Amino acid sequence: MTRISPEIEEPVEVESVLAVSADVSFKSHCFPKYKIGPDNQILEIPTEDNKGPSLKEVVERETVQLSEQHKRLSVRDLASKFDKNLTSAAKLADEAKLREVASLEGHVLLKKLRDALEALRGRMAGRNKDDVEKAISMVEALAVKLTQKEGELIQEKFEVKKLANFLKQASEDAKKLVNQEKSFACAEIESARAVVQRFGEALDEQERSTENSKTQEVEGLIEEVQEGRRIRLLHQPSKVMDMEHELRALRALIREKNIFSMKLQKELAMTKRAEEKKSCLYVLEGSETLGSCLRLKPCSNNAPELSKCSIQWYRVTSDGDQRDIISGANKSKYAPEPLDVGQILEADVISNGQKATVTTDGPIDSAAGLGSHVETLLRKSSSEFNVVISQINGQDHPSHSTHAFNVGKMRIKLCRGWITKSRENYSTSMQLCGVRSDGNAAAKSLFWQPRKGLSYVLTFESERERNAAIIVARKYALDCNVKLAGPGDQI
Repeated sequence: MTRISPEIEEPVEVESVLAVSADVSFKSHCFPKYKIGPDNQILEIPTEDNKGPSLKEVVERETVQLSEQHKRLSVRDLASKFDKNLTSAAKLADEAKLREVASLEGHVLLKKLRDALEALRGRMAGRNKDDVEKAISMVEALAVKLTQKEGELIQEKFEVKKLANFLKQASEDAKKLVNQEKSFACAEIESARAVVQRFGEALDEQERSTENSKTQEVEGLIEEVQEGRRIRLLHQPSKVMDMEHELRALRALIREKNIFSMKLQKELAMTKRAEEKKSCLYVLEGSETLGSCLRLKPCSNNAPELSKCSIQWYRVTSDGDQRDIISGANKSKYAPEPLDVGQILEADVISNGQKATVTTDGPIDSAAGLGSHVETLLRKSSSEFNVVISQINGQDHPSHSTHAFNVGKMRIKLCRGWITKSRENYSTSMQLCGVRSDGNAAAKSLFWQPRKGLSYVLTFESERERNAAIIVARKYALDCNVKLAGPGDQI
């Protein structure tokens, strides 16, 4: 290790140098090569290693590749990768154990070498002693270096152990996931088989039902053809034509008889009513159509004056099964409204406990041309009518200015120019009907209650406009699930 100069005054006996113990095992047959750098630092000479990257680098590279490709790999491939990395981690742990043994051997060797150099330093003097001290410092530096390497080895061992535990847990999770996916796949396969089996059974049943229906249809067609052939054999074409002509003549005769019978029934009913009117004290004057005004008139000298009698009008169905009171119609005049069309009107006149009932000859008829006019108005988004306000809340209105009565699909508005008197949506509190008073313009007027506490009596330009406004408003209200009628009306 050191060169002994021949100028040493006291020669060193070779026998006095202690030999290294034989129980020390060396990893190699030669002493490691080192270089002394500045400040007496030991520089390790790098050795050429042709064995490739270390096992730790391989494991790290594989781990990075797995983390990058785990989204693309299947569960089974991921499990196999974890198993391979777990094996690599086990190999790395074994290599770390071998390094621990080698590190322990190095510590023992350095300790014995230092003890030998200490013994040698005590027997030498001069320059040789300095060389021995340098050797001792080198040995101590090697011990420090070895301790650092051992610390790095312990840290590396801890990381390898941690990585091995992580890979082991990941491998177990991957196996559980594989088993779970396998069970799910088996369940889906079984359910798919059951669905296919049910579809097959349904198709077989449909084929059998189709065959049965086809057979029944063919049998029915055969029976119809046979029946047609039998009828054709029994009846010749000339006889069939004669029978058709006879049937047409019989239908025409029956139609004429029905018309004649209806006329006779009407004449009989009019005759009965005329006989009844002879014995009645009062009669009805006026056309029994929509747009007219019916008026009670005494027809006997014994009839009490109408002003001293109690009067009430009723609405009766054409078959006479239902008789509804017309609330507020208690005057001698009454103008029918669209709700009265197709029904019979009756008036009870009560005087001194005696009641006389007057009835129309038949149901109230609709006005001519009113239906087409209403259809034209319904094609528009809203209809506007010119009206005059006759009453507000039961009190006469002195002004006779013209207002616009707008009937829309969602609301009714009464305004004059830009001034809006009332605008209300269709609701259950709204009422609309013909006026039930004996005014001169009763057939042209209607009663409108937009809401509770507010009511109007509006007079239109004609009877047709008034009836059309009532029909259109009720149609739009019905579209809004609201039944628009007068006070006390039952619809």
